[in-house]
Amino acid sequence: MSKILFVLTGADRWTLADGTPHPTGYWAEEFVVPYRAVTAAGHQVVVATPGGVLPPVDRASLAPEANGGRERAEEIARAVEEIAELREPVKLADVDLGDYAAVFYPGGHGPMEDLAEDADSGRLLVDTLASGKPLAVVCHGPAALLAAVRDDGANAFAGYRAAAFTNEEETQGGLAGRAKWLLQDRLTRAGVDVRPAGPWAPHVVVDRNLITGQNPASSAPVAEELLLRLG
Repeated sequence: MSKILFVLTGADRWTLADGTPHPTGYWAEEFVVPYRAVTAAGHQVVVATPGGVLPPVDRASLAPEANGGRERAEEIARAVEEIAELREPVKLADVDLGDYAAVFYPGGHGPMEDLAEDADSGRLLVDTLASGKPLAVVCHGPAALLAAVRDDGANAFAGYRAAAFTNEEETQGGLAGRAKWLLQDRLTRAGVDVRPAGPWAPHVVVDRNLITGQNPASSAPVAEELLLRLG
């Protein structure tokens, strides 16, 4: 059994361009589905957040319309309440990458607020990429890649192919016009080769040890790719 580090946002709001706080957190499906996949395969999950704060769930991610109906929404909500690791996060600053076989970042708009600028997360990502260990990131989770800056000032992921929540999806979700910045644009400016696909359908891009998914529907196939690399 291997230990897998799940890095979650600690932010419960995303500050929009006009200063309005938009309630957010991590997207439930993007945590629960991969968590279930890796634990069912016999691996142990450890949750880490900035400062070791309890990770807030985006309440919108528990709604029936976000989960294909009320029954699955209730199932996801129960999982969020029952998964003990969510109530026992470690501090990102205390993480030793040597303790883990792989690293996973779920999304939600929360990472746009904190992980995009978190130095501890940035160092972890640089080290994980260099280690060759599997690194899986989904939806808005790739916002964290923006903090992965090497000593020479270059982004560690420049030149890597990746999937991430697209401008089109942000527009259809109703927040693109209110955002300070859009994830696809910022990643592209950092040198990441974002490979968008059609909105809302599963889409996974693998480049070396980096596994990325575009949106919530990509959570399951991202987890599958991660498990393939863990053997």
